[in-house]
Amino acid sequence: MRILAIDLGDVRTGLAFCDELETFAAPLCTITETNRKKLIEKIAEQIKALKIETVVVGNPINMNGSLGPRSAKCKTFAAALQKTVNVPAVLWDERQTTLMAKKIMANVNTKKKHKKLIVDKIAAVLILENFLSFRKNMAH
Repeated sequence: MRILAIDLGDVRTGLAFCDELETFAAPLCTITETNRKKLIEKIAEQIKALKIETVVVGNPINMNGSLGPRSAKCKTFAAALQKTVNVPAVLWDERQTTLMAKKIMANVNTKKKHKKLIVDKIAAVLILENFLSFRKNMAH
């Protein structure tokens, strides 16, 4: 199944996707857009172009397991995206993914400005890898 993962941000949103066999997660792009409607349109273009069958939206659950305002934003966004593209959109626990992505990027010899553009799609890759791992474990 072709799956798209989204690391939703206020300014930058990272996208990652997997192949049909769900064997690898790869970074796709970072979209810089503050207007939610325009962001959904840009993501919808990617969904159509890649023939995506499921969308996974990172859900920033608090470390204590509670849901905060960011989680509510992601839930609203996922519902609006699903309605627009008519593809299932599921929320997935993304705790620590941005932090892990920043740690990965700390070891990359790149300018700080370029790292900012990469970190969001790396976080999306981590979200997708976690989701794919869960799916594989549930299949066995």
